[in-house]
Amino acid sequence: MPEIYDRIEKLCKEKKVNVTLMCKECKIPRASLSDYKKGRIQSLSAKTLAKIAGYFGVSVDYLYGGNHKDLIERDLKVALFGGDGEVTDEMWEEVKRYAQYIKEKGSK
Repeated sequence: MPEIYDRIEKLCKEKKVNVTLMCKECKIPRASLSDYKKGRIQSLSAKTLAKIAGYFGVSVDYLYGGNHKDLIERDLKVALFGGDGEVTDEMWEEVKRYAQYIKEKGSK
């Protein structure tokens, strides 16, 4: 069974929905996922993957096997630093220390 299908099933279990309901809510044919699972088709369309990713709030990269935590961290770095230039480990650690400081300050 393709890894993408495994991830979709895992996300369905986490959201407490079955694949059929997810397909219905995404307005994608259930048969396309069944065909993919059985190997009758080799891939899902970009449009289908985008709908599924949007439904679960993950990236298409995640469905392809990317580490969700790494992808979230990359997106945060782009949002905080504008995506232009490298974000060093030292810069990222400074951001996390500041976030922790703000969190602690708010809980007092």
